[in-house]
Amino acid sequence: MSMPYRSAVALLAAAAISTSCSPPPAEPPAPQPATRRATPQDRQAAETPAPSSAGSAAAPPTGAPGPIQTRKTIGKTTQNVLELAAAIAQGGVVVDGAGAPEGGVLGTYAGAYRSSVATIGGLQVEQKMKLHQAEHGTLPETHAEFMKTIIAPGTPDEVSLPMLPYYQEYAFDPSSKQLVVVEFPAKKEQRRQETTGAAGL
Repeated sequence: MSMPYRSAVALLAAAAISTSCSPPPAEPPAPQPATRRATPQDRQAAETPAPSSAGSAAAPPTGAPGPIQTRKTIGKTTQNVLELAAAIAQGGVVVDGAGAPEGGVLGTYAGAYRSSVATIGGLQVEQKMKLHQAEHGTLPETHAEFMKTIIAPGTPDEVSLPMLPYYQEYAFDPSSKQLVVVEFPAKKEQRRQETTGAAGL
């Protein structure tokens, strides 16, 4: 075999050996899904609760006035006396002698009863106010002082007032230093609509 031929064979053999020993070529990386930055809309959608199913009942709106609850008055007493300014801010109006009687014979009797109840309550408070003035030289100046010294709940000489109808409350007037009756017309109207309907039928 000639020298040039042997050189060519050696070169081919060396090339084959180097090819078999070299590591295989690396595979290309798998394609990754395209990504994008989260937007404020994405965050809001993630924080928003899923809508309820069609069969679920919607929650009632908060703050809606409930039905007016009446209360028994005959033979019942109370020690609830409101601050006059707060009662007026809630729609109350000061009435004289528990308000005008309603129509009809029963309304007249009911009005007379309410007037007498308010009068009895006022006499109880008036008597104790005179005793307070004789002992301390002054009348209560504030609602808190009136409640502590005149109504005095939980004490041996506490005062309990005859219960008024559901649409009336007692209140202390710091300017006149008197117990007054405050009426809430909105309660009367709401109760009328609940019992007779908006048309008054």
